[in-house]
Amino acid sequence: MRRQLAAGLLRILGWKAVEGDSVPDRAVIVAAPHTSNWDFFYLILFAWKFGVSLSFIGKHTIFIGPMGPVMRAFGGVPVDRSSPSGLVGQLAEELARSDRMGLVVPPEGTRSWRPHWKSGFYRVAQVAGVPVSLSFLDYTDKIGGFGPCFKVTGDMKQDMDLVRSFYSDKRGRHPELFGPIVLADEEAAPIE
Repeated sequence: MRRQLAAGLLRILGWKAVEGDSVPDRAVIVAAPHTSNWDFFYLILFAWKFGVSLSFIGKHTIFIGPMGPVMRAFGGVPVDRSSPSGLVGQLAEELARSDRMGLVVPPEGTRSWRPHWKSGFYRVAQVAGVPVSLSFLDYTDKIGGFGPCFKVTGDMKQDMDLVRSFYSDKRGRHPELFGPIVLADEEAAPIE
């Protein structure tokens, strides 16, 4: 039912769904460009259309009390930034425990322009041993969906060249807010 609902809404809203590689049951999903509050809504519709299970991270305190079950039901994953295992370790553990989880990470970290992307998506995928799936929205042509899926190699520059190539022609709702696709530590030694 979700697939039909999503397909109908996307058609009404004038969007076309594009599917690249299949999204594996367990993956880190890059959400880009991320320049508008509408981006997550559209990502959910495309995920429903293609049967992709989405999860998102949230501060552990919002999962306490009556909101906890609600947040989890919508795919929320609680994280404690003060944990000794760190954010990357916590997310890798969540992926390892799950049979089906598409962990959504907007690497820009904000809807505002930034000089570089955050490397968390890359590190989580590497530690968890899961692939990275590149989701996209292109507001110019009103197309969106899922593109290539790849395993990180540890050669961050080479892997990011693939990412840059894929997103080179994608335009967010506010293209001036989409910063360069480069990781701050991309030039560092390969990750072990």
